[in-house]
Amino acid sequence: MRFGMFVPQGWRHDLIGIDPAEHWSTMHGIAAFGDEGPWESIWVYDHFHTVPVPSDEATHEAWTLMAAFAASTQRVRLGQMCTCMSYRNPAYLAKVAATVDIISGGRVEMGIGAGWYEHEWRAYGYGFPRVGERLARLREGVEIMHQAWTTGTATLDGEHYQVEGAIVRPLTLQEGGIPFWIAGGGEQKTLRIAAEYASYTNFSGAPDDFAAKSRVLEERCREAGTDFGRIVRSANYNCVVAATEQEVDERIRALEARVTPYLGAEKAASFVAEYRTEGALAVGTPEQIVERLSRMRDAGLGYAIIYFPEIATDRAGAELFTREVLPALQ
Repeated sequence: MRFGMFVPQGWRHDLIGIDPAEHWSTMHGIAAFGDEGPWESIWVYDHFHTVPVPSDEATHEAWTLMAAFAASTQRVRLGQMCTCMSYRNPAYLAKVAATVDIISGGRVEMGIGAGWYEHEWRAYGYGFPRVGERLARLREGVEIMHQAWTTGTATLDGEHYQVEGAIVRPLTLQEGGIPFWIAGGGEQKTLRIAAEYASYTNFSGAPDDFAAKSRVLEERCREAGTDFGRIVRSANYNCVVAATEQEVDERIRALEARVTPYLGAEKAASFVAEYRTEGALAVGTPEQIVERLSRMRDAGLGYAIIYFPEIATDRAGAELFTREVLPALQ
């Protein structure tokens, strides 16, 4: 199994209490931690407003961070989970990503999806089209980017995007273009796009959901005449890890106390509830997490992207995961 790690950028209230003037040094330090190895990649989210509620707390922009990490790291690959197709014109996005790929020496991934966070869509003036339109934009945008990175130009007279001879030079350093991570588990459209274009997918990491989506993806690949085995299936996991179950619980309670002044007691309790469910596969002791993720690896999970909610102020959990979980599963 391969592993990536999210770098906190504020979206999940994970930079609260840190002076904005120190945000970049915090993010850069965590990126450097990932760059030291054995993590394969670092990731950010493509969002503009915080969750679970929009607030005045910072959320740093994904592709700006991609360029910064490209210039400030040496080894680790760079991804977004996931870029919202409708937030940027796809020909422009192809150009941005190609430039970042050059800066990074060929280390960029393209996580891409249809988008879902209605509040920020409307706040930024994008409207909020029905899901079918968002998915149609995703398909057209992926086609434009694929053309741009493989031929250096893109032309498409689509329903939602029209480009004519858009020049994207220089080409990406990665032969064949930047790998696509098609995010989402929509069975009729998203997984069809994935079957045609994806090097990676990203959908639910819950065991039953993962198995069901994997079966559909295999069928979509059969329909498209593509090789199911070439697509690496990934999932994201929110992680709280400690040496004992008691310490895990203490860490979750500390996280709840930290966000309560910003979210209120009720929303803070809801915010951490996911860490206390049976489905929280990456919450527990190293031994528990290894056992659960080993089952997912046996079920076909090839890549796990881990989010540590406290890493901006406390790296103990991330360091423990790096020492004891990664070597057992990689």
